[in-house]
Amino acid sequence: MAEIRFVKVHDYLWEIPKTGGMRVPARLYASEKILRELKEDQAPQQAVNVAHLPGIVKYSLAMPDIHWGYGFPIGGVAAFDLDEGVISPGGVGYDINCGVRLLASRLTYEEVAPHLERLVEKLFQRVPTGVGASGALKVSKQELRRVAVEGAHWAVRQGFGSETDLEFIEENGRIEDADPAAVSERAYERGRDQLGTLGSGNHFLEVGYVAQVFDDEAAQVMGLFPGQVTVIIHTGSRGFGYQICDDYLAVMDRALTKYHIRLPDRQLACAPLRSPEGQQYLAAMRCGINFAFANRQIIAHNTRRAFAEALGRREEDIGLRTVYEVAHNIAKIEEHTIGGERRRVCVHRKGATRAFPPGHPQLPAAYRSIGQPVLIPGDMGRYSYVLVGTEQAMEETFGSTCHGAGRQLSRTKAKKVASGRRVADELRAQGIIVRGASIRTINEEIPEAYKDVAEVVEVCHRAGISRKVVQLRPIGCIKG
Repeated sequence: MAEIRFVKVHDYLWEIPKTGGMRVPARLYASEKILRELKEDQAPQQAVNVAHLPGIVKYSLAMPDIHWGYGFPIGGVAAFDLDEGVISPGGVGYDINCGVRLLASRLTYEEVAPHLERLVEKLFQRVPTGVGASGALKVSKQELRRVAVEGAHWAVRQGFGSETDLEFIEENGRIEDADPAAVSERAYERGRDQLGTLGSGNHFLEVGYVAQVFDDEAAQVMGLFPGQVTVIIHTGSRGFGYQICDDYLAVMDRALTKYHIRLPDRQLACAPLRSPEGQQYLAAMRCGINFAFANRQIIAHNTRRAFAEALGRREEDIGLRTVYEVAHNIAKIEEHTIGGERRRVCVHRKGATRAFPPGHPQLPAAYRSIGQPVLIPGDMGRYSYVLVGTEQAMEETFGSTCHGAGRQLSRTKAKKVASGRRVADELRAQGIIVRGASIRTINEEIPEAYKDVAEVVEVCHRAGISRKVVQLRPIGCIKG
């Protein structure tokens, strides 16, 4: 494979010029340091491969947390013309609508610290974790079809949380045009007992506190203050979404021949957006999106209960409210300015966060003055960040920014690095209580397995595609 040539646009942006079958250039947001490390990775080549897809507009984009994924790199963003373009399950990912919710309480670190051990234990009991985790809630197939259409609204109607939560979720917790008939029996079977569960891998629930404020005005608008206790919930559509992706990868693979689409990597299997296969995948994917919205809504409700039980206080006094919730793995029809004209395009964000600017009509009224909150979790030993979207992101990246730290060690390598160590004890010495489904889980998720999220966030901040608001420090974490 030919060596990739990176042309510097500015200190935090690099372009890979169009060559061969590329229809557009590829662009990568990175510092010199991140770029050096990426040259050892296949992810930039994946960004180049994405640039070959029919109907792609402007650029194949990659965020600074980019790493190798299935088809698209994780941290990849691409938009497609609705008439000429395609939809690719690899550009959404297996974990459809993997995303993050941030809750903020009325409590301070000092108030919670004495109860931390008990709190983490209660959270571990209330929120099932691990591969194939089940047990928070089991529903019939008929009920699951409703979840697939109604998303977080279904959960609220069942008594999990309140209408107020919905206002602060991307798409208000429900995406339109989901069709339960486009989802297989196997997906329904897998999803039936997984609502309200975290799952495995890098999914987690983290208790933290506001450690640093970078933007007083934006922090105030979001109701965030120094020392305030917060919760991050990071999970997605579980086996339900995984099965939808798996089912449609087979459909798309056949569609390549039918529509005479030639690709540099078969993992990019896709179909024209206007085709029956493309429309069917969109309808099924939206069911996965709604499942994930409902899943996080139920987990948020059970988190509030765990806090009340552990602290011996009423939920109202603890005041855990939804600051915002973002989706990471998603494809959506959006309106953007391309070549000076407004166009509707299908934006794939895989391991990337929407970052809409101040004034955007899709933002909650409460946040229109500051821009969309952007939630960037780090690893369990360091910090996470809250940012806001910008006008520059709208112009350059279809209103997108990074989504997290990005792995730098495979799970196998992480286990080797952690071998012989007592990782939970190391973290306890730093004041962080960690519970995992197994020791192996904790070892696979050691802080060193991830890039330093501060570096990733700094690139986005300096490149102007999102702006830093606060830093959160972890004090308790449950891992899938």
